[in-house]
Parts: sequence; C-alpha cells; structure tokens
Amino acid sequence: MRSGRRLAIDVGRARIGLAMSDQAGLLATPFSTVYRLESLEASVKSVLEAVSDYYFLEIYVGHPLNLQGSPTASTTDALNFAFALRNLSDVPIRMVDERLSTVSASANLRNHGISSKNQRKVIDQEAAAIILEGGLSIERNQQRIPGRSLDEFERPAAAQSSGEESAEEIA
Repeated sequence: MRSGRRLAIDVGRARIGLAMSDQAGLLATPFSTVYRLESLEASVKSVLEAVSDYYFLEIYVGHPLNLQGSPTASTTDALNFAFALRNLSDVPIRMVDERLSTVSASANLRNHGISSKNQRKVIDQEAAAIILEGGLSIERNQQRIPGRSLDEFERPAAAQSSGEESAEEIA
C-alpha cells in the first residue's frame, strides 16, 4: 500500500462531497460539502480552497455509471469537473466507479439514526467516503491503483446544458 493522503470527490449538481484518507491510506473520513457555484471553475476553486491545508497523493473523482457500466447523464458533468480540476491542480486524478455510492451513503446514515431530512447536509461527503473506501480497498486487497487515470478519458466536448462553461473554456 502506497503511503499518502487521498481525496475523494462526489460531484453533484447542487453539492460536491469531499472525503479524505489518513496519511497511511487506511481510513476514509467524510470531510466537507462544497456547494456548486455558477461556473465550473469557481466550483473547482472552492473545492481546492476547502482542502488547501493538505497535500494529496491522488484525487479520486466519482465516475457515475449505470448498473450495466454505461455512462449516465452525470458522467459528462463529473468528467468536466475532473478536467477542470486537472487544469488547477498538479495532483494525479483517477476516475473511480461510484455506482450505488449515494444509496450506500443513505443507508449508512439511516443506520446511524440520521433522518432523511437531516441527511442532505452530509450525504455527499458520506458518498465521497464510500468512493474513497472502495478505492483504498482495491489498492489494499488487489495491489493495484484504483479506477482509471483521467488521461484515459477524452475531454467532453461541452458541459451539461446547465449553463456552466466547459473545462476547455477554462483552460
């Protein structure tokens, strides 16, 4: 297992969940929720500001896929976010499968007595922690780096129709 802190990001349309590991890469802890801002660049800068006190070995961005492993409507948004993040950070970025992370996060929170109403504040960071736990588990148990390097993906042609600028427009 490589030593170094990892950051996991669960990219959502309204909120972005953050989780980080310890320096040994053993524990995944929910860290913070950052609200999406008007532009993609501003949202990425907000995430980087939230974690500016830490150095990361890698960043895992949740890669939304459906249960069959095909892209979803959120896939382009997550990839645009990851490419914009790469423009503003030197940390290697890996896209990590996030299937069912929000469902698992909701179940975890419910099991800890947090009502659905109160989950909204923390569910995104809990989902990021689940993404991170999955990645750390792959590295620990399969001795391989989790997910796929962002270099293996093509930059999406345009951002979602939410009016946000594409990662190419930021560069």
